[in-house]
Amino acid sequence: MSIERRVNLSFSNLLTFVATGLILVLLWQLRSLIVVLMISVVLAATLAPFVKGAERLKIPRWLAVILVYLGLISILTGVVLLIGPTVVEQIQRLFRRLPTYLDVLEALAENIAVRFGMTEPEAIEQINQLFDTQAVTRWTFQASQQLLVRSYGVTRGIVGGVVSLVFSLVLSGYMLSGAERLISGFFSLFPKPWDDRLASQVVPVSQRMGGYIQGRVLVSAILGLAISVSLKFLGISEFALGLGVIAGFTNLIPFFGPVLGAIPALIVAIAQGGWTFLWVLLLFVIIQNVETYLLDPLLVGNTVRVHPLYQLLAVIGGAQVLGIIGALIVPPWVAGASAVLDNLYLKPKLLAEKSANSEQLSVSS
Repeated sequence: MSIERRVNLSFSNLLTFVATGLILVLLWQLRSLIVVLMISVVLAATLAPFVKGAERLKIPRWLAVILVYLGLISILTGVVLLIGPTVVEQIQRLFRRLPTYLDVLEALAENIAVRFGMTEPEAIEQINQLFDTQAVTRWTFQASQQLLVRSYGVTRGIVGGVVSLVFSLVLSGYMLSGAERLISGFFSLFPKPWDDRLASQVVPVSQRMGGYIQGRVLVSAILGLAISVSLKFLGISEFALGLGVIAGFTNLIPFFGPVLGAIPALIVAIAQGGWTFLWVLLLFVIIQNVETYLLDPLLVGNTVRVHPLYQLLAVIGGAQVLGIIGALIVPPWVAGASAVLDNLYLKPKLLAEKSANSEQLSVSS
């Protein structure tokens, strides 16, 4: 009997190991589809409140989804047509002047080094290499490639990325139009009572995931507009709109995005000389504090309810695995997972502990 049990146990373990390996291989082969599904769920959760708002106006759900997508496309197209040519022209002009700005920074760095007694030829050569246009361009390309190559590896190139984005939009539309049937059909696969418990988490998970993206987009738009207007008043009107758009886009990535968005504006400010650099630096310090202590808690934190440390880890982990795409879509998934953890584990655990404590108090009394 013991030998048969050992054989059966070993055989079942072997089957489990093989099945797990096959599933992992299958998931790896389908990683592009999984990323598309992740993006689609995030898009659907972001647009769900607008679809529900249209439904309150007695509009059929399928028509509400179409109207929401048409409205979104119209807004994006209008913004691109309104400011797109100016932004592209300013960014191109900025890149053309980058060698001149780097020469100014190089001269400034050499003067500072001489003041501190760093007159060795090796130190001057290192400064020259630091501000060499080709070296800066090469470093920027390599750093960007390390982030983008992960995204390209998942989306299979730029064309594949565009196709995946379009597919994600279409798929999220199908999710929104047939949400109830999809939810009921998927969770019916789980045994009772977990089917009802998991189905009840769809709304809070959607609210947290959608609230994260809505909050980040709104914060980025506010900061981009504020930076553009402020830079214009600070004497950098030539690149104000382009620098504001760059800062707004980079701000979609929390923690690291604001720092990356400030670098181009600070380079331009240093090259212009005078007090411009200090004013621009003060501007971005104020912007960063307003975002950290006012906008993020008000527009993102109250909805997401995820500790900033976990958001930071989600951004870093997502960027390491999926590049820029991961830095954008992994944090809302962490926010959704936190809703499931709170509602299905932490809150019942807290209620059970309170119930146990009350019973102990009643017994002791």
